[in-house]
Amino acid sequence: MELTLTTLIIGITAITSILAFNRHEMMDRWMFMPYQIKKRGQWDRFILSGFIHKDYIHLLFNMFTFYFFGGVVEMFLRYRFGTVVGGILFVAFYLLGIIISDIPTYKKYQGDGHYRALGASGGTAATVFASIIIMPLADICLFGIVCLPGFVLGVLFLIYSYVKGKRGEDNINHDAHLYGAIFGIVFILILSPSSATLFVEQIKGYRLF
Repeated sequence: MELTLTTLIIGITAITSILAFNRHEMMDRWMFMPYQIKKRGQWDRFILSGFIHKDYIHLLFNMFTFYFFGGVVEMFLRYRFGTVVGGILFVAFYLLGIIISDIPTYKKYQGDGHYRALGASGGTAATVFASIIIMPLADICLFGIVCLPGFVLGVLFLIYSYVKGKRGEDNINHDAHLYGAIFGIVFILILSPSSATLFVEQIKGYRLF
């Protein structure tokens, strides 16, 4: 496997997550807890929580997704801005995706001493949707069974995340998925406004049948 920033981030996340599986104090200190952030000023939880996961399945799903889509975004930024600047932008993009996607959750639960979350879902969602803007017609397959163009699945995912986030009936942070996705779209369009035109050009000729 080629060593890229994408694989480096995956390696670091895998190591820290596996360490946290066996270290309760580390898991507790790194977890995203809005109440503790506000009460004790532990703002580093915004980033640290993105480098730990609930279990191996959670870790594998996020990193598997990030591997495929992160590579697309990393190559795009390096090609457009050069190796060094593009690499810096990519790392900043991923970290900001984790941070910004959790801001609404922080505001919503800062008075709840029991709420906690973890995982790189915000950064991963940002990466997926940034890649959709870059390559909207590339198929994304669900469990290797149902494959749809990225922009179609993206719209469905945004709707799903919004509805589930409003209901709040499970233990998944759907708000992080939603706002991470929105951040990914906005980030690419700010850095590369021409991507909006290319996106429209690609999808306007799309036919389902």
